[in-house]
Amino acid sequence: MKEEKFSEINLLDIGNAIQISGAIWTGNGKNYLCFLPGENNSENETVSLDISLEEWKSFIRQSDLLETEILARDTEDKLVKIICRKSTRQIDQVIQWKVFERDDFFCRYCGRIGIPLSVDHIVLWEEGGPSTEENLLTACKKCNKTRGSQQYPNWLISEYYFKVSRGIDDETRQKNAAIIQTMDSIPRRIHVISR
Repeated sequence: MKEEKFSEINLLDIGNAIQISGAIWTGNGKNYLCFLPGENNSENETVSLDISLEEWKSFIRQSDLLETEILARDTEDKLVKIICRKSTRQIDQVIQWKVFERDDFFCRYCGRIGIPLSVDHIVLWEEGGPSTEENLLTACKKCNKTRGSQQYPNWLISEYYFKVSRGIDDETRQKNAAIIQTMDSIPRRIHVISR
């Protein structure tokens, strides 16, 4: 098993590209790695993270768990309890439908209609972007997943967007580009962590 340092991971990948696929239990002198059904892809490399207590806090904060409690020992061997709460990515259905209606029920990135749609955060959710109408666009699931954690301006100049945006009209393309000028006015959420 390969070992990596936590600093080698892009923090924004946690909860997006890097997701929970199982659990590890320890006991009887062994570590038990248990994958969820269908999640054990033998082509994937298994990696052990070398992670400090402070890095655990960052990792858990970035994950999608509503509440996580960790008991660990700090550098002075004192027992430390960390409770981390994070808002979920559940988006109010009323807001979702308002965004779909505003965007005429088609993907703002590729123009496809008649397929399952989602909403995409302009200012990334991981960076405090709120789930409000002004911070959401209608996107098909493929475009939303492909964008991932790319910053919106970088997404608009990506090779993928350049290719798929041929399916939208010039007006929509200009609207997408104009959003860059208004991004600073979108308020960011503040995460509060209880200890």
